Amino acid sequence: MYIRPFDPWKSKLCTCPFKYTLNVYTGCDHACIYCYITAYIPKAFKVRIKENLLLNLEKELRKFDKRFMISLSYSSDPYPTVERQLGITRKVLQLFKRYNVRCMILTKSDIFERDLDILKELKCAVGITVTTIDEEKAKALEPNAPSPKERIRALRKAKKSGIPVYARIDPIIPFYTWEDFEKTVNALSFVSHITVSTLKLRPDSWKRMKAKFPELMKKLEPLYKRGERFGGYYYLPKDFRMKILKEAKKIIEEKRITFGSCREGYYSYPTCDGSHLVPL
Repeated sequence: MYIRPFDPWKSKLCTCPFKYTLNVYTGCDHACIYCYITAYIPKAFKVRIKENLLLNLEKELRKFDKRFMISLSYSSDPYPTVERQLGITRKVLQLFKRYNVRCMILTKSDIFERDLDILKELKCAVGITVTTIDEEKAKALEPNAPSPKERIRALRKAKKSGIPVYARIDPIIPFYTWEDFEKTVNALSFVSHITVSTLKLRPDSWKRMKAKFPELMKKLEPLYKRGERFGGYYYLPKDFRMKILKEAKKIIEEKRITFGSCREGYYSYPTCDGSHLVPL
């Protein structure tokens, strides 16, 4: 099965409304230092295509319950670098159009701009993840992803095309991206919804962060060592985390943007993930 019920983490803090997810590719070449998929996808930063994906997906879509939506995607970005040449995600969207499937897209790429001709005919919402508006920091964290500036430019174009748009500021990293948070929100002030999430570390991502950002991790490690554990993830201490989330909510809602939080045990309205934006 390619279309699966969402919640790969089985987290008790996940508050997503029921939806399905589809990962068009296996692996993601954005190679984000903080990425969680290395915990469960072998060779996670190497993108692979799925044999007979389109043929088998069409068979599944014929039986798919149209009351629900499909999200692209949470484990492997639907727009890795190779999508520019292969166009597999574009062909998936064409199938969604044929079978009248409601969908959400979440990406760290600007490649979706190419597909606006299809997306504006779908019942969909398009979102980007922007960890920080600071280009230098973003490049250090997300070495192979398009720049935040390019992602935001493409998302503005999607909104001008009449497509509902949202964003994730994820992860919020204390002493690093949190310093730029208000500027990042300002750059995204045209979106309808923003979801935030604090940095959650697993042993593999902890090692990569320590190797890439040794001075930063000297500040973060004591916090995470006295923080909480949920589903194999190290969280910041609850009081520290809630203080960040409360301030993030205030900054976002002052822009008249709805606020969501992901796997935090905190407030979200009207949904955590922005799925309320997908037309019925």
